[in-house]
Amino acid sequence: MNHILIVDDESAIQESLQGALQDEGYEVAVAGTGESALALLSKTNFDVVLLDVWLPGPDGLDTLEKIREFPDPPEIIMISGHGTIETAVRATKLGAYDFLEKPLSLDKTLILIKNAIEAKRLRHENRDLKKLLQSKSIIAGNSIPMKALRQQIGLMAPTNGRVLIYGESGTGKELVAHAIHAQSLRKEEMFVELNCAAIPEDLIESELFGHWRGSFPGASTDKEGKFKKADRGTLFLDEVGDMSLKTQAKVLRTLEEQRFTPVGGEEVISADVRVIASTNKDLEEEISKGNFREDLFYRLNVIPFYVPPLRERSEDIPLLARHFLKEFASAYGRRPREITDDAIETLMRYSWPGNVRELRNVIERIVIMNPTTTRFERKHLPPLVYRDGSRRIGAEFSSLQQARAAYERDYILKKLDENHGNVTRTAEVLGLERSHLYRKMKTLGIAAKE
Repeated sequence: MNHILIVDDESAIQESLQGALQDEGYEVAVAGTGESALALLSKTNFDVVLLDVWLPGPDGLDTLEKIREFPDPPEIIMISGHGTIETAVRATKLGAYDFLEKPLSLDKTLILIKNAIEAKRLRHENRDLKKLLQSKSIIAGNSIPMKALRQQIGLMAPTNGRVLIYGESGTGKELVAHAIHAQSLRKEEMFVELNCAAIPEDLIESELFGHWRGSFPGASTDKEGKFKKADRGTLFLDEVGDMSLKTQAKVLRTLEEQRFTPVGGEEVISADVRVIASTNKDLEEEISKGNFREDLFYRLNVIPFYVPPLRERSEDIPLLARHFLKEFASAYGRRPREITDDAIETLMRYSWPGNVRELRNVIERIVIMNPTTTRFERKHLPPLVYRDGSRRIGAEFSSLQQARAAYERDYILKKLDENHGNVTRTAEVLGLERSHLYRKMKTLGIAAKE
């Protein structure tokens, strides 16, 4: 239930407004002076305050200023029987949501209150979203490569230069992109992302540039593309190496001209966008194979970033493991968890082919599978992390056949992860028929959803 505070020294207005608002389902309190209103606000959270300009003692504008100093102030609608343009302008500058003149129209008052409540909800939603984005832009790690990466981000983020982020799948390229945006001159604008590997070739142009209704079968409405959504902000093209040559040509033209035409349309749309791209491929090798345009590569590769794999910064594993442990304990409503030094040593010995993403998944798994455990030991870790070096060969497999099957399973899982679960594309990468890969997955106990 939404809480409304009426601040007016006329008892007739207090009573009539209070009754009308209570009939609409609001919880209503009243105050006759600015001092009493501030006292109520210090004890109770209100969504909207209806505040008279003319009050005994501190007037409504003085009270408005003090209310706006609260950590999470309500929306304030000023009311006055002697309103002037100057008063309304000053109230708006001080942070009032709107201004009502007496005698009050009940219909208009109810509409304004409803809109003010929605404005406060959106303000809270925006605040929470910013907190979420800030958490996504934290680059954890005290290793030399990660310290260097953070320093590079701090230097390059405030520029408008295009960025190309290199790194294996699961290293945190998206995290770096968020961090660059969060420290850029565009941080107050939109951060829009598109995974080029996850969108079918016949739809990616529509995703990037939008389309007009009827431009192709299934286009029942107009669609705004990612370039338009990211106008004045940042567009992150994840796994840009998987983009088709046809789409590459249109992206190149858009970067050169800062404008584009939606699919099936004629109108040319301008877009001021900073593009950040990422890839887990060697794009220079892809250029030599004819799979990637050299001119687009040089357009994107203005500022190159390299995110090292986890095996090259194993000293960050203890910090990351404990960070994820805290994150998932909170997410699943569990008490704080600890992890033993022996378990940490085991994690550090593993090669992490899936990088930070794999470590995060392992920690989430042990939190879910051990709901009553508060201290995780080596025995709680999945068998996969033991399969490294001599420990894997001697301790876990009784035959060469078992070792070979375990390796094949790990390798196929890694390739499926790199290709976002797409079995057809994974089969192509492995040089297998799709049906052969399905049979192999069934034999190794790999479900397609993995």
